[in-house]
Amino acid sequence: MLFHSFDFAVFLAAAVPVFFLLPQVLRPAWLTLISYFFYMYVHPEFGWLLLGCTVIAYAAGLGLERLRRPLHRRLLLGGATALILGVLGYYKYTDFVLASVNHLSGADWPLLNVVLPVGISFFTFQALSYCIDVYRGHFTAERRFDVFAAYKAFFPQLVAGPIERPANVIPQLKVRKHFDWDRLFSASQLILWGFFKKLVIADRLAVFVQEVYSAPHAHSSLQLLLASYAFAFQIFCDFSAYTDIARGTARIFGIELMENFRAPYHARSVAEFWTRWHISLSTWFRDYLYIPLGGNRGSWLRWQINLAVVFLVSGLWHGANWKFAIWGILHAVYLVSGNAMKRLRGGSSHRANPKVAVKAAQILVTFHLVVLAWIFFRAESLQDAWLIIGKVLSNPLSGPALTPMFGLHELLIAVGAILLLESVQMLHGRFGIRNLLSRCPLLPRWVAYYALILGVVVFAKRGQHEFIYFQF
Repeated sequence: MLFHSFDFAVFLAAAVPVFFLLPQVLRPAWLTLISYFFYMYVHPEFGWLLLGCTVIAYAAGLGLERLRRPLHRRLLLGGATALILGVLGYYKYTDFVLASVNHLSGADWPLLNVVLPVGISFFTFQALSYCIDVYRGHFTAERRFDVFAAYKAFFPQLVAGPIERPANVIPQLKVRKHFDWDRLFSASQLILWGFFKKLVIADRLAVFVQEVYSAPHAHSSLQLLLASYAFAFQIFCDFSAYTDIARGTARIFGIELMENFRAPYHARSVAEFWTRWHISLSTWFRDYLYIPLGGNRGSWLRWQINLAVVFLVSGLWHGANWKFAIWGILHAVYLVSGNAMKRLRGGSSHRANPKVAVKAAQILVTFHLVVLAWIFFRAESLQDAWLIIGKVLSNPLSGPALTPMFGLHELLIAVGAILLLESVQMLHGRFGIRNLLSRCPLLPRWVAYYALILGVVVFAKRGQHEFIYFQF
């Protein structure tokens, strides 16, 4: 069920009133019920996977809290982790491993053609974080199964995050919230902004990107270059739109989800980019993989190896394909190179108060490094990625710029919408957009709201396009 579908609007309109009419003790069970309905609406056969991971994590949490011997606790955590990762591994990596073995050995093992359940990478990682947090003593195991199941299956963030920690969501599920018009209005603003990014920008750019990237050999260097820039904004607007709509929907129920994006293309280095992009995943890898590996403790070389391992795993988490591994490794190369340069300079990688031109240059370089990596992420294959890079580097401005499906009119709408997006992000970073709007007089504030609504209605790209991160 897509957030921008009529079905979801009907679903939400039915789910919210019942939630607030129920007594607090029944609300977690209602959230669990509607979340499973949401998840199983299109693919009911995968509901048992979500339930299975929930039961494993719930039982493991209770067991970890009751056991006292360190060996027993480690064995239980290891067993729960193996089961959860086994589910993820089977559905996501079985065919990848078989294909890789066939390619390297010349064997001919038949592929199983396993169908990837939507959101499996997200809800398995959320289950792992719960087990590890209970093991570390960072969170007390939840005894009410309905509360825990509501946390694991909470529909706004179930399919594509944010990957929430138990300490943020579970306590909120136990607090009675009354329906609040101000909260509904705030949630609607966030949802509307998500619709703008998804329907006006991401879905529009998707047409151009798909047309060019599906046949890179048939398109000019300039088309490939522009499509690569377009994909950078497509994936940001698509993914951050999902997060905005998820956070807004959760806010209607009185639950606050974490912020997942903070203007990532305004970063002045790749290291800073990863503090702004998919924050719930980057902090997950930091807390549950990078730090256990040793983090930046130990020798400088060990630190860089730890970074490389984390980003290789992050790449493969995004997809069972070597092109995602290259994407992750490339980001690791960026970070290791940045650390090496910082070490040679013997200090910070940034000046405290750089000149505007220096800051702009840093942002521009970082953006292009990220775009280069996105080519591997988006290309249909590694061969296509190398072809695109080769054509762009050989003569980037040769050939036509646009295509029959994406002409000047579409380009102007996309550029105008991106300029608005960037302006809002800059204002939000400096002043806080909600604070800024609240200080505006009533008339211009509502003019802005209605203008955005009108813009979404008029300029939305027709047709329902799935969110990109549904495939992960």
